[in-house]
Amino acid sequence: MEILKKQIIAISCFVFAISSYGQTDNLALRKAFKESYTFEYNKNYGEAISSIAKFHEDNSYELQLRLGWLYYLNKNYTQSQGYYSKAASLKPYAVEAKLGLVKPLSALESWDKVLQLYEEVIKIDPQNYTANYWAGAIYYSRKKYEPASRLFEKIINLYPFDYDGNHMLAWTYLNMGKNNEAKAFFNKALLNRPEDSSSLEGLSKIK
Repeated sequence: MEILKKQIIAISCFVFAISSYGQTDNLALRKAFKESYTFEYNKNYGEAISSIAKFHEDNSYELQLRLGWLYYLNKNYTQSQGYYSKAASLKPYAVEAKLGLVKPLSALESWDKVLQLYEEVIKIDPQNYTANYWAGAIYYSRKKYEPASRLFEKIINLYPFDYDGNHMLAWTYLNMGKNNEAKAFFNKALLNRPEDSSSLEGLSKIK
């Protein structure tokens, strides 16, 4: 019985030590994140990175995501891509990680990868405004008007008075030869922004 008591006491001390270490470690990490936000606010991105990089753990989603953002702000797009990619692999269904990864990839003009990410986001979150709109914009820039129109139509169904959705759907329809539909959506866009030069230009092309 005495031996059992000693074992229980030893285990209790070990658990307490681990718990105390975890709390101390967490407090230090919170302090580091707080410092990084202050450095970021002052646009001192190098210091913002340094303040949390010392806590780096490969399995920490939050650290990977934060470092991805800070390296992006510091215009180190390759490093940013690496951290965002790691975050996305740790949480495969995390929309924020995929949309974060879009930022350095866009800066690197890796448009095929950007489009792939938007499509992955749409599979997870079919009504995601950002993914639908920008995937539509990429298709539009590639003159793939059919898939672009489907994505912009989805946006209009969700946000009928949205300027960007109406404006881009109008231009897409115009390029598809759907002049009546294009006219209707240019006019809707102009209700949102009455002096919008792009929508006025689009209307002027419809005979």
